[in-house]
Amino acid sequence: MTGSPETLVIGIDLGGSKMAAGLVDGRLAIIESLEVRTPIESQESLIAGILSLVRGLVSRAPAPVSAAGFGIPSMIDQVRGRAVMSVNIPLADFDFVRHISGELGLPVFIDNDANVAALAEATAGAAAGAREVIMITLGTGIGGGIITGGEVYRGATGSAAELGHMVIDVNGPRCQGACENYGCFETMASGTALARYAAIYAEKEPDSALGKAAAAGMMLDGRLVCRLARQGDPAALKVMDLIGFYLGVGITNLVNIFNPEVLVVGGGLMGAGGLILDPAKKILAQRGLRPNRDVVRVTAAGFGPEAGVIGAACLALRELKKGR
Repeated sequence: MTGSPETLVIGIDLGGSKMAAGLVDGRLAIIESLEVRTPIESQESLIAGILSLVRGLVSRAPAPVSAAGFGIPSMIDQVRGRAVMSVNIPLADFDFVRHISGELGLPVFIDNDANVAALAEATAGAAAGAREVIMITLGTGIGGGIITGGEVYRGATGSAAELGHMVIDVNGPRCQGACENYGCFETMASGTALARYAAIYAEKEPDSALGKAAAAGMMLDGRLVCRLARQGDPAALKVMDLIGFYLGVGITNLVNIFNPEVLVVGGGLMGAGGLILDPAKKILAQRGLRPNRDVVRVTAAGFGPEAGVIGAACLALRELKKGR
């Protein structure tokens, strides 16, 4: 469900380092786009930056803008339209919908950033046409979105689907940010986890390309480890296998619980492609319950960096159709 081709909305993807916004029509075509650094000095500077970004696109629109949709890396209270808590941006206990809508003079709709990415994939991406979809986004942490019956599943207040905080190793490391738990999915299978594993294997195998890179002071991030793994470095390959293993454990839990038609994996870490997705699928095949493991299609995301903007626009178009 999107909207008529003539309908114009603005989709905003609010991230910890950058904010991207697009003027989007009812066919989900991006007509104009803007991207700026996220002002994280304070909540006030963040809100001022958001308003400036949206107003910049409104001024370029060839016709009136009908609404704005936001994908926010926050716990959302959908009932009250509030951003409750955020890890990477200064946004907490803020009456987002009322304030931003009042300033812009537009209907405003918000959701978690992973939820809107899932909505984009289910509407026009890798899971287009499916009504039961799980999306995992692999980055510094792990985000998640659930589509069930063709609609975003949000739970009682709108803060459901924190899939990255599913515990998959009760004796694992302490989680990051504001999470008080141990061995969370994102602690074991995210970009942060990859850097931790890379440091361990670089120390274990100092003569490997990964070990030499660490000794040279290079940053052991996903891009480097992926490149070395593709070149056949055994230490880097072990890191990728370990990420793939824990990704597979998390995927298996989600497939067993939700029985999705499609499970989409996206985010920056998916630049590794089959290096992590293939071992994850192997774990699912070994450990998943039938028939769930047999019917689900596990695939890389169809949308790249524009997923957040498209998803936020999808949110706005859907909510306008519902008359909200």
